[in-house]
This record gives sequence, C-alpha cells and structure tokens, in this order.
Amino acid sequence: MRGIVLAGGLGTRLMPTTLAVGKQLLPIYDKPTIYYPLSTLACAGVRDILFITRAEDRAATERLLGNGSQWGMRIEYALQHEPRGIADAFLIARNFVGGERCVLILGDNIFHGEGMTALLRSARERKEGATVFARRVPDPERYGVVSIAPTGHATRIEEKPAAPQSDWAVTGLYFYDNAVLDIAAGLAPSARGELEITDVNAAYLERGQLCVERMESGIHWFDVGTNDSFLDASIWVRDCARRGECVGVVEAAALQQGWIGESELRAAARRLGKSGYGAALARLISAAPDSPCGAGARSA
Repeated sequence: MRGIVLAGGLGTRLMPTTLAVGKQLLPIYDKPTIYYPLSTLACAGVRDILFITRAEDRAATERLLGNGSQWGMRIEYALQHEPRGIADAFLIARNFVGGERCVLILGDNIFHGEGMTALLRSARERKEGATVFARRVPDPERYGVVSIAPTGHATRIEEKPAAPQSDWAVTGLYFYDNAVLDIAAGLAPSARGELEITDVNAAYLERGQLCVERMESGIHWFDVGTNDSFLDASIWVRDCARRGECVGVVEAAALQQGWIGESELRAAARRLGKSGYGAALARLISAAPDSPCGAGARSA
C-alpha cells in the first residue's frame, strides 16, 4: 500500500505567517505539523510515502524529512502547483501509486487515541472499495457528512449540507483501492473549480463500496487550519506529553513496526539533543516495546 500526504494549499487562514512558510512546517507543540500525519501512516504500516507540497515549501520539507530512511521509510516528493482540490492528489500521485492500493491523509490532520490502531488495521485489510474515517461533531454543516448503516457502510454523503442528515463528519484520512486513480481522473471540477474528494467518495458510494470507520469519543481528531486550532492542538499535545504519551512521534511508530531498532532511536535522541522531542526519544528508549502504536503509546 502506498501513502500520500497532501501538504499543499495556501494556508490563507494563517496569513501572514504562511506567506513565509507552509502550514505543515509550523510547530504543534514540540514538532512540525507534518510529523503527525506521517506517524499516523507509520502506525497503519505504510512506509512508502509521497509528500505533495507547494513549490515554495519543497526544499524545506525535504530538508526536514529527507528520504525517510531514518525511520525505515521511503519518502518521495511531488508538487501541487496550484490548489486544485484534495482529489487532485491522485492525479499527481498516479505514477507513484502504480497498481497498488493507497491511503491519503491531509497534512494538517492529527489522529490519536485508544483504538485508533485497530481502525487503521481494519481499513488496511479491506482489499476492495474505499474507507473513510468519521467523527461525531456538534456542527456537521461545516464538514463533509456521512450517514452510516448498521453494517458500517455509508448510505449517504454530503458536502457541508445546510440540513445535515447525520452528525458524522468525514475526516482527512481515506483508504482506497486502485480504482481511485481512474475515478479521480474522470472527475469534473466543482463550482469552485476544484476536484472534490466528496465526489470520489460518492462514486464509491454508488458502487456500494464506501465503508466508514467510526472514531468514538476515545479517539481525538484535530483539523488544524486556524490560529485557534493550532493553539488548541499544541496545548493538547503538551498535556499528552506530560502524561508520557507519544503523539506524532514518528520514531515511536517506526519502532513499533520494527522498522528501526534501539540503535537508531539512540542516534535520533543524540541528534536532537536537548530539545523536548529529543528528551521524549530518550525516554522512549526505556519504554516497554509493546506500547500500542498511535493509541496512547507511552514515552515514559
């Protein structure tokens, strides 16, 4: 399975900061935003990843992540020259995905909590169709909304409906079979000139192949796109760190997957020195090796 991180966009709600640096490079507490979706993919067992960035951020993103070998991953890069919608990621990533299945995660989404690993595993094990991750929200009219049958299949999906039929919001994490490449290629731009991910999901819904993984109250989800949401997420991650939980720590996920060992972990802790992140890695060295990946994994 191939992973795609869509980290383009203009970050207009964070201007003027994003005039100089892309949103995914801004810090959420002790690490760049981009570490959080990367750790989610690692927890899902996905190690071949394409980062889609805007041209202004590519060099800095490559400087930050490199080729991924420090985590036992393989990272490549591609450009989105203009914001053409989430589904544009599949046009950009077509050659990268090839004949495999894929998972797309938005570069500003954070997922963490008890049971998240099991949901990721369930989605990955489906060989056909699509899987979206949904969370109940108090204001569903602000989101793509999905109605869910008792079987876990979607029965209806709407984009920012005036009268929502459900309070389950579709988050920025999507698993697809290889048919998504042709579905996305056949989309027409929406009224706002973008290739909409909701249209991709609607195509799977029509086929009866759109499944939903419901994230219950024990799983946290942040969609960071405003100054307030950055602050809220940073405070929450800080509080998790004080409890000894690893949130967005890529090395923790890579260690759990067996992609790196203690020697690589020690090297990373030395390299990052006296930073809070480096200290978290140092504590992780002595942590139990069977800590649950991405689901409350403890760093102490």
